[in-house]
Amino acid sequence: MNIGAKPESKARDSVLARFLLGFQGDSLSPELAEYLARGLAGVVIYQRNYSSVEGLRKLTAEIRRAAGRPVLIGIDQEGGTRFALHEPFTQWPSAAELGRTGDLQLAEEIARAMAVELRAVGCNLNFAPMLDLHVNAESPVTMDRSFGADPYSVARMGVAFDKGLRSGGVLSCAKHFPGHGDAAVDPHLDLPVFKGNMSRLESAELVPFATAVAVGMPTMMTAHILLPQIDPENPASLSRVVLYGILRRHMGFHGVILADDLGMGAIAKRYARGEAAVQTLRAGTDIAMLCHDWSAVAPSIAAIEKARKENLFDNTEWEESLERIERACMLADFAGPQPPVDIIGCEEHRALAKKIKAR
Repeated sequence: MNIGAKPESKARDSVLARFLLGFQGDSLSPELAEYLARGLAGVVIYQRNYSSVEGLRKLTAEIRRAAGRPVLIGIDQEGGTRFALHEPFTQWPSAAELGRTGDLQLAEEIARAMAVELRAVGCNLNFAPMLDLHVNAESPVTMDRSFGADPYSVARMGVAFDKGLRSGGVLSCAKHFPGHGDAAVDPHLDLPVFKGNMSRLESAELVPFATAVAVGMPTMMTAHILLPQIDPENPASLSRVVLYGILRRHMGFHGVILADDLGMGAIAKRYARGEAAVQTLRAGTDIAMLCHDWSAVAPSIAAIEKARKENLFDNTEWEESLERIERACMLADFAGPQPPVDIIGCEEHRALAKKIKAR
């Protein structure tokens, strides 16, 4: 996938291009359909949005029709944890199980098969691989979801996983930058704190992400975590020091930055509706995610529109973000025919999953 080509500009008059939204129900509401038509970057799919693979395939087709252009349709399919799809999707091993095998070829094969199943239901962005290090055995964030504690092993597994996803026709998303380190708090509930300094980050947590940048992973999701020795005021996902300073300038990442769900406790307990959306985009995020609280969507959109009118965003940076987002949407557009739904949970994929579990 080449992210160097400059796409044609579309829907640039709308701040909706800077959002990825979750929603309720198994069909599009008139409001969401309107958002898509006006330029929304895309949607996030959850189990609540479908009861069958046929229903999910129909829903994603409805999403694309409403948009009338390529959009991102993201989903969590890490395998083996609560961030995985239920039957009849193949029940893949967790990242922790893959990491213990150390088998890069199998990791790539599983990710490719996973991507084919996602494409069969119309999803084109997988929020994986997770590149956080599992250095705290009790961490609710990394337990079972991380490839391991060694940064170089995690980097290699992440590259293999990314290669498999993209060869299967689905965009990967490295997460959660800059890593949760040894933090013990789940950001869904409250704000974790990582006490390490920049030297610690560069020698450990940032290693897999630097590798992700080097191989051209197209998107990266941020972590809701405070790094007081780096930026004592702002969580990483809202920190210009971390996102624009470290990820963009220092590490040279040119892909799309997504802020993890702004409705998580780590953010929602500290910022008013709309405030976090403005701050994360000003910090260097390309796309803000609002996944579970629809009542926060309109205030957040209004806050961005107001901030635009007040010239709180750098116009050059705004245009560059739109170009990155459009480029990612174009990359995510399906190449070739959509796989049939009977590929989902097929015997070949189940045998591959069993092979890993047997190891």
